[in-house]
Amino acid sequence: MRTTQVLSITLPEPMLKEARDLAKQENRTMSELIREALRQYQRQKRWEAIAALGQSTARTANVHDEEDVVDAIHRFRREQHKAKSMRPAKARKTA
Repeated sequence: MRTTQVLSITLPEPMLKEARDLAKQENRTMSELIREALRQYQRQKRWEAIAALGQSTARTANVHDEEDVVDAIHRFRREQHKAKSMRPAKARKTA
């Protein structure tokens, strides 16, 4: 049973020639070349989505550069340390 599907695409002649030349240079089939191009495109789109989320989060947190990130980390750690030091000590177990 076949695990792949046939896909027909149209390309402008110069793009097709370039794709064929590239496939030949890399010793790949056209199918392998197109699959790799799609994987690269998907990877790029994922990174763009991650970057957009990061930019949105940075705006919300009022972070503009790496120094702001370092400052935020230090503030967070100070708050965590302060909160931890304010907790009551656990009773010690006796044997």
